[in-house]
Amino acid sequence: MTGAAIHGSLAAVTIQLKRKQYYPVSEGLQGYLHRYGRSFDIPVVYEDMHRYSELFPLYDSEGNDTLWKTAHYEPAIKAELNERLTQIYSLLKTGKIRVGEHLFLERVDFCDFGNSRPFRVRIVNQFNDNYDHFYVKIADASRIYGLELEHILSPNRINYLVNGDTLIEEHIAGVPGDYFIHHYLEKEETNRVRVAKEFVKFNERSFIRLLGDMRSYNYVVDITPDFEETQYRVRAIDFDQQSYEGAKEMYLPQFFLENQPVVEMCTTLLNYQTMRQYQDEERTLIQRRIDVVSGRLDDFWDVIGADTIAPEEKVEQLRDELNEYHRVKSFSSCRTMGELTKENVRVSLAKMDE
Repeated sequence: MTGAAIHGSLAAVTIQLKRKQYYPVSEGLQGYLHRYGRSFDIPVVYEDMHRYSELFPLYDSEGNDTLWKTAHYEPAIKAELNERLTQIYSLLKTGKIRVGEHLFLERVDFCDFGNSRPFRVRIVNQFNDNYDHFYVKIADASRIYGLELEHILSPNRINYLVNGDTLIEEHIAGVPGDYFIHHYLEKEETNRVRVAKEFVKFNERSFIRLLGDMRSYNYVVDITPDFEETQYRVRAIDFDQQSYEGAKEMYLPQFFLENQPVVEMCTTLLNYQTMRQYQDEERTLIQRRIDVVSGRLDDFWDVIGADTIAPEEKVEQLRDELNEYHRVKSFSSCRTMGELTKENVRVSLAKMDE
């Protein structure tokens, strides 16, 4: 976190986002996805999932609108979708089509609010009524780069598949950040110091790899009971704003109004030295991951560095702001968002030696 967040109250910023521009999967990115097992011959399904006859608002257990709508399909269309979506589920989970009659499509939800206009699919095992979710989305290059960078540099593994302009994502489990802030943060049993620690690390991780728009509804909190105390991990679930925005504040979760209760908790419970320790811990973990996957990451930088995933004016703005923020001039030679991201990782990790 920055000095403003450490030494005093943070003036939270509300940033209004327009629906982002989509960027198609380039030939270079397609080759990368094929090389690392992300590209499969997935049944074509996204457009056909729009063949619903009605949409019904989906409410949570407290009666609040979730912004998702449950799709109703005519029986013949649902049977057709059932076959293809269970095949996709099998490919996502096993890498092969191993669909038995025990798997069936129970529900499809649609969200027109999100940038990627996703469908959420619920598959049920009728032997034990256990269910699982996955998402069908438009394949946007910047989002795919975000998923891949999360898989490489974060402590979280990401499972997704791409075919042409269709993206399939595994569901990421956890308590939605906005729900956690309003219902868990003040609970007596919540270890607020551990939550603060994880948010500092999440803030650092997001900025280093330039993952934007991490306001509270775009991440979840994974809660794990441990032998003495509960452990927490903050996980991104939305990668639409990977290396896309021009303002550096967009890549710092601490600046979003929706996160202000957590930021205030961090500044109350953690001093500067402790925050710096957690930042250094996260940078060290990222460096160790880089050392392990250096070959794959080199291929990644080659592809994203040559790709266009943001308007030129945003590239220019972020280039200037990162130079000023880090007090360097090394970003001046960067021509694309991919090159800016690579340089930001390098410069940020170099701070461990300061």
